[in-house]
Amino acid sequence: MIDWNLGDILDAIEPAMPKDAPALIHGDRIITWPEMSVRSNNLARNLRERGAVDGAKVAFYMRNRPEYGELMAACFKGRLTHVNINYRYVPEEVFYIFDDSDSEVIVYSSEFRDYILELKDRLEKVHTFVEIGDASEIAPFAVPYEHLTTQGDGSPLGIERSPGDLLFIYTGGTTGMPKGVMWRHDDMRKAQLDAQKLLGPVPQSHEENVALIKSQGPGRRTLPSCPLMHGTGFITGIGALMSGGAIVTLSDPSFDAEELWETVEKHKVESIAIVGDAFAKPMLRALDEHPGRWDTSSLVSIISSGVMWSKEVKAGLCKHISQVILMDSFGASEGLGYGLSVTTAQGGTNTAKFGIGEFCDVFDENDQTVEPGSGVPGFIARKGAIPVGYYKDPEKSAKTFKTIDGVRYSIPGDWCHVETDGSLTLLGRGSVCINTAGEKVYPEEVEEVLKTHPAIADALVVGVPDEKWGQAVTAVVHLDKQAEFDEQAVKDHVRQQLAGYKTPKAIHPTDTPLRASNGKADYAAAKKIAEGSRAAA
Repeated sequence: MIDWNLGDILDAIEPAMPKDAPALIHGDRIITWPEMSVRSNNLARNLRERGAVDGAKVAFYMRNRPEYGELMAACFKGRLTHVNINYRYVPEEVFYIFDDSDSEVIVYSSEFRDYILELKDRLEKVHTFVEIGDASEIAPFAVPYEHLTTQGDGSPLGIERSPGDLLFIYTGGTTGMPKGVMWRHDDMRKAQLDAQKLLGPVPQSHEENVALIKSQGPGRRTLPSCPLMHGTGFITGIGALMSGGAIVTLSDPSFDAEELWETVEKHKVESIAIVGDAFAKPMLRALDEHPGRWDTSSLVSIISSGVMWSKEVKAGLCKHISQVILMDSFGASEGLGYGLSVTTAQGGTNTAKFGIGEFCDVFDENDQTVEPGSGVPGFIARKGAIPVGYYKDPEKSAKTFKTIDGVRYSIPGDWCHVETDGSLTLLGRGSVCINTAGEKVYPEEVEEVLKTHPAIADALVVGVPDEKWGQAVTAVVHLDKQAEFDEQAVKDHVRQQLAGYKTPKAIHPTDTPLRASNGKADYAAAKKIAEGSRAAA
């Protein structure tokens, strides 16, 4: 297999695409492959002419929309580095990503202009602001996005690229502040192809990739129901474009299951990417409430990654869509293809049970191989096509990307058991990271903000099982002896400093000790209190 560059792949397949083949679909707006080719080439060339040199970081600050896909393509072609911005962050959190990533270009939707205005004078590394919106209302310091996509002849850039060109995926992760996972283009593509081997032959060269498209037609129309600024959505989008498919996005800024099924029917969507039950349960509920309302005959697969996807919900989806293949992918921003669980109408596996990936091993805390059936918990580790590390963080990189017996692995910290048959039973992230509707919340960040409220003496934050959110962020607190407790006031205090999804859904005062004698947090006790308080409510 050759060394891959994502920009080279696009240059190779674009001439082979049918003129009417969609590349980006958003509501009634359809951008064809030839149109995206011209627009992304112009965008890449114009960004470079404005000073974005090889490797320059470009921040994507927008919701799901066609411009995200166009800008992805432009960055791949122009040797520019993608930096994802969580649009749910408050200004200080957004600033941290801009600054930590060394972003030089910020491309933002007009709805986020106020945040950009608030931060602009502190963004000394940024030389170009690009605004997506009504051309007559663009901020005076910004360049209109449409100007950059329409100025030029749309021809390929004709530059030499490298398989080592980088893209970043910033993840909240499990160790506090967000960190940028650095992927080489070649490793990203090979990791995706490793996973696709389970479904059939994969291309070994640009020529084979083009030949597959010519013989089989354009790739699948894929709907990332999760945000493209998250690892799951972004990696799904890359896969769709690299196979000559289409990225289909929803118009509603909040996930709407009925809109999803309407879009599947209208645009003949073939694959959907979700993040566990937080998406799957509303999807199933809509089908249960409106049986037969939507034509889902085009749908081939639904793929989930990031959080648990329960067996019961999978079975319910299969009853409504008998032909669909449900794939529960065990992966992370730090690595793809740790494990896979497949469910069809004929049956599937238990929740959290996965077949181990071809390039994976399991090690205990002493870096010793865990034997199948031993009952010893271990960490899943992926070798081969893995990221370079975390941007500007060698200490965290060394902990996650370890070399064991001369082999370099990505070990995000997920505990599992290796069963006698070699399959994995996932136990969860080794830390206390909370997954809420696909968002990762690190408890210590929320705890520190809680403890700045005058009524709170100490606090622990845990995830409590929740039908809507998957896990609900929940706080257990010790009150200051002189304080009166106003739950809503404490929530408002947190919300002013952190993104809304990090704000606890419930806050439970307690006199029970929250820490052991050595000062370490007793999260097990906190979770017991939180779950008991919820059950009693």
